[in-house]
Amino acid sequence: MSVSVKEVFEFIETESQHEEFEVSLNNLDGQEGAQMPALQEAQRIYSYLPIEILERISERLDIPLEQLYSTATFYSQFSFVPKGEYTISVCLGTACYVKGAGNILDSYETELKIKAGETTPDRKFTLESCRCIGACGLAPVLTVNEEVYGRLTQKKGDKVLVSYLKKA
Repeated sequence: MSVSVKEVFEFIETESQHEEFEVSLNNLDGQEGAQMPALQEAQRIYSYLPIEILERISERLDIPLEQLYSTATFYSQFSFVPKGEYTISVCLGTACYVKGAGNILDSYETELKIKAGETTPDRKFTLESCRCIGACGLAPVLTVNEEVYGRLTQKKGDKVLVSYLKKA
C-alpha cells in the first residue's frame, strides 16, 4: 500500500506565514515574470511547495498550475516535500564515498526509517545525499543544516546523529 505525501504531511500554515506570503503575492501581482519570484518566496516561507500554495499562486497571479509545476520540477532548489527541522546531507562524491560515506548514509536511513530524499513524518529530519560539497580534504563529510562535519568514521557519524536525535 502506498501513501501519498499529502496523506503523510498535512499542510499547516501559520498566521505569520500566511500574512508574509500574501504581502509577497501582492507585490508580485501584475508583474511580468512573477512566476520564479513567487515560487522562491513560497519555498523560503514554507520550506517546500505545498499544492495549496501552488494553487494560490496560480489563482492570484493567473499562472496555470501546470506551468508552475513544470518550473518547480525543473529546478532542484524547489521541493514538494516539507523539509525537516534538521536537514542532513551526506556527501557521496568520490572522495567521501571511497572513505565510507555510503555506509554512514545507510545507517542514517536505518535509524531514521527514511530514505535519502525523504522527511520523517514528525518533520524533525530530512535526509539527503549530494554529489560534492567541496570539502574533499575532510572526507567523508556531511552537513546538518549549515554545520559541516568532516573526517567521519562510522562511529563519529553515529555520534553526530545521536546528538541531533537528542535535540529533537
